[in-house]
Amino acid sequence: MTTTPYRIVVMGPSGSGKTAVGAALAVDLAVDFIDADDLHPAANVAKMSQGTPLDDDDRWPWLDIVAQTLRDMPGGGVIACSALARRYRDRILQTAPDAVFVELTVDRDELDRRMRTREHFMPPALLDSQMAALEHLAPDEPGFAELNAGRVLEVAARIRSRLDGDRQENPT
Repeated sequence: MTTTPYRIVVMGPSGSGKTAVGAALAVDLAVDFIDADDLHPAANVAKMSQGTPLDDDDRWPWLDIVAQTLRDMPGGGVIACSALARRYRDRILQTAPDAVFVELTVDRDELDRRMRTREHFMPPALLDSQMAALEHLAPDEPGFAELNAGRVLEVAARIRSRLDGDRQENPT
């Protein structure tokens, strides 16, 4: 029996730990890791750096690049990508239909604290727009939510366990 490579999008608002958890998960799964922040066009980064939220017209080309990148990772991979709204996840699934989403959940106060204590182009002032755009994973979407509490390696191990359990229940 051959298994489809893991194609995972670690998602959530800014500050949820997508990069740290996604990178640790990729190491655990022995697949490549990409931070979708690195795939943003310069205009998107400049807009966010100035405290202006992206709109859908800004996001569509970026999400297409994210989806193509995930699809084209030969051995599978993990991408850290906000994928805040269902329509964004649906857009990724159009190109990478075997993608699985792992939504990192973190309470708003902790997100704010994290955003204020790190260096990143996304200023804390954009947290409200991120939270307003967030649509939690629905039961009919491929994936699950995981509380990002504890050490990064522990969170990644919990996610890996759930992924492996899903594979055993739904072999491909």
